[in-house]
Amino acid sequence: MSRPSVNRSGEMEVFAKAVELGGFSAAARHYRMTPSAVSKLVLRLEERLGVRLVNRSTRRLQLTPEGHAFHERTVRILADIDEAERSASAGESPTGRVRLNVNASFGTHVLMRLVPEFRASFPAVSLDIVMTDAVVDLMEARTDVAIRAGPLKSSTLIARKLGATRMMIVGAPSYVERYGMPSSLEDLAGHERLGFCYARAVDGWPIRAEGETIVLPASGAVQVSDGEGLRQLALAGAGLARLAEFTVREDVRAGRLVPVLEDLNPGDLEEVHAVYLGQGGALPARVRAVLDFLARHARVTPG
Repeated sequence: MSRPSVNRSGEMEVFAKAVELGGFSAAARHYRMTPSAVSKLVLRLEERLGVRLVNRSTRRLQLTPEGHAFHERTVRILADIDEAERSASAGESPTGRVRLNVNASFGTHVLMRLVPEFRASFPAVSLDIVMTDAVVDLMEARTDVAIRAGPLKSSTLIARKLGATRMMIVGAPSYVERYGMPSSLEDLAGHERLGFCYARAVDGWPIRAEGETIVLPASGAVQVSDGEGLRQLALAGAGLARLAEFTVREDVRAGRLVPVLEDLNPGDLEEVHAVYLGQGGALPARVRAVLDFLARHARVTPG
């Protein structure tokens, strides 16, 4: 007996909209359905997948771990479907200027080396690249695409994940020779801990100690505004720094920096996303070209 056909993309759209809007009722209003119809659709989806996607004991929609993973894949799949339909129907060649806002570490260690390849592939697309760790309002700053590291706040922005990086504490050999290599949490407390001069999602250094993770403040006398500046301070021997592994990978291989207290590293990952405003219809081909290129070539791996 043949299985009945299933509108999988339609189910994914409703599920993704319920997550975006925070509940079945909001998704029902968006699609002009009843809340019970949306609830039954998600239940049908769960039964087919064999996992629970949402917890129904709270007033606001709450995803299970399986729900989080499925939602992330769903958003990517729906974006790919949209892209395929736009490409088939529009047939337009990417042209024009794209303004990017990129954190300094990603720009220095990932993006800049890819610019020649992008320009060779899309010679009619020009790039304005602003490198800063400050979180800008894309609309106000007239920015098409921004690269953000760390957890994303709930917003109207659409995100494409570019990967994740492990964080690690490093120091220059000259600093270690002068002040010693810390071998315990107590030793670390006495060292110059370089940090950022603005609030971050994880504002300090997570350290694993006695089976739990504690967060030490970055209490150094010098604080800077971006990750690349922090790396340069570490290279100069100004103190220890906690940085994304992909930014110091070559420095560690070359001996310019040495890992510190890796046995106390909790292994936390910092995600990297390309975010953009997606409301108001199809994206311009020039912006689509940048996003697709980043998704293919600018992946960040834990290392």
